[in-house]
Amino acid sequence: MKLNRSTDMALRIAMLTAASPARTTVDELATRLALPRSHVAKVVQRLQRLGVLVTLRGRSGGVAFAERAGELTVGQVVRAFEGDDEVVSCEQSACPLLPACRLRGELRRAQAAFLGVLDGVRLSDLVDGPTSQLLLSLGPPLTRGASLGPQAAGEGP
Repeated sequence: MKLNRSTDMALRIAMLTAASPARTTVDELATRLALPRSHVAKVVQRLQRLGVLVTLRGRSGGVAFAERAGELTVGQVVRAFEGDDEVVSCEQSACPLLPACRLRGELRRAQAAFLGVLDGVRLSDLVDGPTSQLLLSLGPPLTRGASLGPQAAGEGP
């Protein structure tokens, strides 16, 4: 199974913000992760709605990892970005094997196993150990100020 670009970006953005105690901006995220700014902005909005990020508008605003987001799993993020579609679309191509096909069931089982493994990995697990330092060393340093505290948790764009 191949993840779409938005899912890949979402996981990398989550990892970078989880590793950093400081706020950042969409522009800084795009620069540090070498991603298109417009795509980053869209992914940040989706991550904010999912509860992974906290965002504040304005001159001193920014983006930060939400206080409880570390407990979310990679599987939850992948499902939110990928949806629940099957690996193959048997009905769309009007496959003549559909009435007796065993492949579709096995692909469903494989997809469930894939997501099951990701359900066992919390977002906070992705930044343990040396990964955190590597993430923080990407591109220019984050300079947007202090982390967003609990008072900002309910605020959004």
